[in-house]
Amino acid sequence: MAVLSQSDGGARLRWLFAGSLALNLFFVGAAGAVAYRYSSPTPLETVAHIDHSLAGRLDRIAQSLPPQDADLLRTQLRAEALKLAAAQADLRLSQEQVRNSLRAAPFDADAMRAAMAQNQIARQTFDQVVHDTIAAAAAKMSDIGRAKLAEWPPTRNNIRTSDGTSTN
Repeated sequence: MAVLSQSDGGARLRWLFAGSLALNLFFVGAAGAVAYRYSSPTPLETVAHIDHSLAGRLDRIAQSLPPQDADLLRTQLRAEALKLAAAQADLRLSQEQVRNSLRAAPFDADAMRAAMAQNQIARQTFDQVVHDTIAAAAAKMSDIGRAKLAEWPPTRNNIRTSDGTSTN
């Protein structure tokens, strides 16, 4: 039976201590990097209340434009509201068909592929309606308004707040 000498046990203890110290430093560094990455001038409650709907996104685009150009975009959106709503409803229905095909028992891969193909078509149609609406509004905008539209989305360092001011 082999007996560990005092020096073998001490060497293992030193390696265990060094390994533990290295892991602790790694986790502290990782936590610091995450904290630094997510520290920003935008408060988290502002981010939590961002409207991710189509209307919310288009409203944020309009807020970034000069007032007259924002009015043109909003007018165009109201004029195309039925087309936008129909395309969005078709997209939501096609997404639900994909979900239903995944839930079906027994599972039918061909039905899922067909539902996914319909979803792709609905997504393209929806995108086309949105793009056509924005393009129609852009054709009526000033050069400054189109330049602002070209800068969308704003960079992280130039985010507009809810009161219309910019943070830097």
